[in-house]
Amino acid sequence: MTRVHIPIHRRWGDLDALGHVNNTSMLKLLEEARLRAFWRSADPQDQAPTAVFDASVLEGGGAVATLIARQEIEYLAPVPYEHKPLDVQIWLGRIGGASAEVCYEVYSPFGSDPQVCYARASAVVVLVDTATGRPTRLSDEVRETWAPYVEEPISFARR
Repeated sequence: MTRVHIPIHRRWGDLDALGHVNNTSMLKLLEEARLRAFWRSADPQDQAPTAVFDASVLEGGGAVATLIARQEIEYLAPVPYEHKPLDVQIWLGRIGGASAEVCYEVYSPFGSDPQVCYARASAVVVLVDTATGRPTRLSDEVRETWAPYVEEPISFARR
């Protein structure tokens, strides 16, 4: 199982009245992890191995954007505030023509004993050419880079 581990810090403002990370804040934390996982950093030393996108990856000079087509989160335990970053584990459940299913598991910080899984989530991300607004196919380079990170998608509990 090959996953990308992205450390994500919680902010005090992410908490709700009960002292847990609010559900809308969780979407922001997942967004931050996704951006760090797939968009190139100015510092190559601070870049995930799955980072393939920058502002000019499309042929013809168009810029690329990733849009969310669908998201789902299953909460397994309340996420408390801590100074250490969460361990957000990311993999791909499916790679389509112009889209990918990004899967996440949100764990307590590295070194926690035991490490707790707080949430599982998935998002279908569509690659779009910003010049035309139309979906654009994932390149062979993107597919090759992501191939080692494909595993079973999340099977959410249905209650």
